[in-house]
Amino acid sequence: RFQACVYFASVFQAMSCGIHYLASVFMAVTPNFVCGFPGNVSSILFHNSSASRIQDIWTLWTSAENYIVVQLENGEIWELDQCSRSKRGVSLDLAYEYNGNKSVFSCSDGFLYDDTKWKSTVVTQWDLVCDREWLAKLIQPTFMLGVLIGAVIFGDIADRLGRQRVIWFTSAGQFVFGIAVAFTFDYYSFVVVRFLLAMVSSGYLVVAFVYVTEFVGIKARTWASMHVHAFFAVGIMIVALVGFLVRTWWVYQIFLSIATLPFVLCCWMLPETPFWLLSEERYEDAQKVINTMARWNKVNTPCKVSELSSFQKDDLVSGRTGENDTSSTKKHNILDLFCNWQIARRTITVWLIWFTGSLGYYVFSLSSVSLGGNEYLNLFLIGAVELPCYIIACVAMDKLGRRNTLIPFLILSALICVLIMFIPQDFNILIILANMAGKFSIGVAFGLIYLYTAELYPTIVRSLAVGSGSMMCRVGSVVAPFCVYLRSVWIFMPLLLVGIMALLSGILTIMLPETLGKPLTNTLEEATEMGRHKKSSSEKTPPAHSGAALEKIEMFGQETVSIEK
Repeated sequence: RFQACVYFASVFQAMSCGIHYLASVFMAVTPNFVCGFPGNVSSILFHNSSASRIQDIWTLWTSAENYIVVQLENGEIWELDQCSRSKRGVSLDLAYEYNGNKSVFSCSDGFLYDDTKWKSTVVTQWDLVCDREWLAKLIQPTFMLGVLIGAVIFGDIADRLGRQRVIWFTSAGQFVFGIAVAFTFDYYSFVVVRFLLAMVSSGYLVVAFVYVTEFVGIKARTWASMHVHAFFAVGIMIVALVGFLVRTWWVYQIFLSIATLPFVLCCWMLPETPFWLLSEERYEDAQKVINTMARWNKVNTPCKVSELSSFQKDDLVSGRTGENDTSSTKKHNILDLFCNWQIARRTITVWLIWFTGSLGYYVFSLSSVSLGGNEYLNLFLIGAVELPCYIIACVAMDKLGRRNTLIPFLILSALICVLIMFIPQDFNILIILANMAGKFSIGVAFGLIYLYTAELYPTIVRSLAVGSGSMMCRVGSVVAPFCVYLRSVWIFMPLLLVGIMALLSGILTIMLPETLGKPLTNTLEEATEMGRHKKSSSEKTPPAHSGAALEKIEMFGQETVSIEK
């Protein structure tokens, strides 16, 4: 009962991470626009259609190459393009086509935006179009850069100061910075505050993963840790819902920020984890938390910290007197992940899977609003499809194995990317369903790689391996927005890149060893042998039941603390 309350309280706030990660898909939309005109307009012409208000023209707008002809009250006739305007020479009649002399001017009177769908976005607020368009395209990458930095900083702080304090700070930070974004006064303050918001959002997600892992029992640990991502997906669905209901960007941002306010008000009640308290030798505080857990769970004889600490000391002594004394005390660095050809090839493959999973995840998510049809429904479905994918991942990796699950889903995602290229653009429903399938398949691979990486490496570099893989994941999330922008070069370019990366990752995964049902390795030599003798090892090792992964995680104890960091 106690663990369930702590778990659901913690992962509830994970929704806010999904909210802020994808908020820009509607907040930074660029609507149709043309140059402003210098004066009062008397008539407007667009091809063969005329109107007295420019708002009536937007429904006819089909391409950025279109232009609008307006006649002012003083008789001047102007052609309005997106990034320039032309004043016609002597012209007696108002006609759309004109071959006479023109004087070209810049858009010194601002721009006119189509507000039929979005009343206001950050693009329309600060005119982030034409020569300032690159500023709009930096909004999501700078946010993802903050995600990368926040994961590193707060992961380290959580190990030093405790999980509880970081949970408090990052939760309050998400609310404060989320509201502050809505009241920024210019583009640069907007980007800076969102960068800080990204840092605390990423910090919360990292520490929450560690927090629930240390509280949840071994029997539910794999499912519990995997479904932290499911609440992230719920946050994406909330973005779609709020975006549909609110069309002004700063109001939209406020509503998104207050969505998880209940957690901010009660997060101070969450206790510190006994794991961290014991590691800091705060035995009395750890005993208090354990006693509280015992009362909630109606356990009459709670465990004693003195017993736990004695077991810990015994394990420490036995570990130091073993044959691996030199390797356990040696300081390891990232070069140990390339100590020989077997391990180096494994590291490159794992890094590529981390990068591909993150790249595909955000490419499918960010591009969902450009698929045609209802962009709000598209994003909602892209988020909803994640919920069953994590269930499938949990079941498949314990029944079929980690590698045997990862390979088909990576290759499947590559095939789906190719399939989408051959679907006619008029078939919106089929395109949306195919993108959902792509997000589903890449989501399974993305969720599985966390545990698989931990099992592929020995104890002495396990945390380092998972941490470096997570860093490649963050790099993929930074690259993803730029990949989506390549749609302007070729509409299928993002899918082509994701498909190539997924196919390459799937092929290289074939060379990785299967870890289902196998004991965790302790040295680099053991890990190397696991790769060389995959077949013989699998014959000697009995098949594992569905709890094997959980038992393995328990074996390396507090190293699961660093799995996300």
